[in-house]
Amino acid sequence: MKILDEKSISFFEAYLNNAAPTGYEAAGQKIWMDYLKPYVDTFITDVYGTAVGVINPEAAYKVVIEGHSDEISWYVNYITDNGLIYVIRNGGSDHQIAPSKTVNIHTKNGIVKGVFGWPAIHTRKSGKEEVPKLDNIFIDIGAKDKEEVEKMGVHVGCVITYPDTFHILNDNKFICRAIDNRAGGFMIAQVARLLKENNIKLPFGLYITNSVQEEVGLRGAEMITQTIKPDVAIVTDVCHDTTTPMINKKEEGHTEIGKGPVVSYAPAVHNKLRERILETAEAKEIPFQRLASSRFTGTDTDAFAYSNGGVASALISLPLRYMHTTVEMVQKEDVENVIRLIYETLQTIKDGESFSYFD
Repeated sequence: MKILDEKSISFFEAYLNNAAPTGYEAAGQKIWMDYLKPYVDTFITDVYGTAVGVINPEAAYKVVIEGHSDEISWYVNYITDNGLIYVIRNGGSDHQIAPSKTVNIHTKNGIVKGVFGWPAIHTRKSGKEEVPKLDNIFIDIGAKDKEEVEKMGVHVGCVITYPDTFHILNDNKFICRAIDNRAGGFMIAQVARLLKENNIKLPFGLYITNSVQEEVGLRGAEMITQTIKPDVAIVTDVCHDTTTPMINKKEEGHTEIGKGPVVSYAPAVHNKLRERILETAEAKEIPFQRLASSRFTGTDTDAFAYSNGGVASALISLPLRYMHTTVEMVQKEDVENVIRLIYETLQTIKDGESFSYFD
């Protein structure tokens, strides 16, 4: 079974290249829904922009497969008299990568270009150099003063994204900003496509869910799970490749790109559902890795698991290098295997199946 084709890769590129910062995901959701439309029966959305493609909406038993659509960004926080811009985070934006990066400031008049400036090496004292910090990074949009900045449509509260676009490195490494977790929305859309193309009839309602606002506390998932009221949720997100320099595997565990989907262990992860996923991986010869997540997963899994009196939930992650940078990297084969694992697991779930520990 061919997992990814030219059309799906083109969709992935367009979906990643579009800016969808937390709180401003609508344009990306429209791209996603347009792609998904041939493969679902209907859509539901909510007031903050989470989008859900539904297969078999009449079914009483409901299974969610989920990713999140938002990307990290910055807000304009303060404009100096001489026209420089200081920022605050919108999500977990990394201050250390900011200097010398170009940015897009989103205004009512369109995009205003800028750069994160930084003092030249000649002007910095050796051994006493300041490191980039949230309170010293700044954006220069080429304006002479605050008045000119405001005339360009830039004001406090404007959201700021990086313009870095999708490319493929060494034939099988996908590189872009916002792979965390636009990849999740992409992968669940491919599951829906494969179900349709292979004429797989599921005995339950399938809710392909692309949640908003995960990067600021799982908020979109918290809202949409109350609307769907699912029985089962399989969430996909990214996790760290811990084999690159300066990562302590004793603390972070050992997971790496190219070795397959990562299946998590955590209190929010339902043991019986997780074991079903692992049994499926073994039966279908899909490579996988394991990750212990301690008290919580930090993903939308937590929001689904603890909603509606408890929802059997599990997490399948895509290993990724350089998270929350503009060069996030994943491997094509891992993307394909996450899709396969979700696709095959869905076909093992029975209508009305109870995942109760007491059955």
